[in-house]
Amino acid sequence: MQKYTEKACEIPRFCISLQSDGINIQNMKAKKNRLDTLRMIISSQELGSQEELLEALKKEGFSLTQATLSRDLKQMKVAKAATMSGEYVYVLPNVTMYRRVSTPAQIKEMMQVPGFLSIHFSGNMGVIKTRPGYASSIAYNIDSSNIPYILGTIAGDDTIFIVIKEGSTERDVVTALSAVVPNMK
Repeated sequence: MQKYTEKACEIPRFCISLQSDGINIQNMKAKKNRLDTLRMIISSQELGSQEELLEALKKEGFSLTQATLSRDLKQMKVAKAATMSGEYVYVLPNVTMYRRVSTPAQIKEMMQVPGFLSIHFSGNMGVIKTRPGYASSIAYNIDSSNIPYILGTIAGDDTIFIVIKEGSTERDVVTALSAVVPNMK
């Protein structure tokens, strides 16, 4: 049988410990609160260093070491992505910089930054090379434009793989893409 004890603290619901098997509910809830706060900080601010993250967490009442923060970032699968100004900031998984943009007009403005480098074709496949960190946002813009010649995209950090619909010419694809990726010629 498990024995629960309540410790004296300012917020009793966070101070219940499960004694018999060594699980400390207080620590689990504190970590969950810390991770939730870290998610909010990363999604609302553009921070590029662990020192900046530690300072933001400190303002929210969390005091932790760089090692703990590093483990939290790894657990959350946080990555760094390029901003429009070319700086790298922390982003949550599957949340790239274009998600912070609220209107299509702003997405088009973001695409004015010279992220596109080249495009090459082989059969019904194409490969677009970009500057590091730009592939996801360019692929998103391509996918959301519903170009009839492109079936879909897969993006990495600096490469986009496109599948071209049968019967479409390279010229059709490049012409359609040039409307979406302004610096493509």
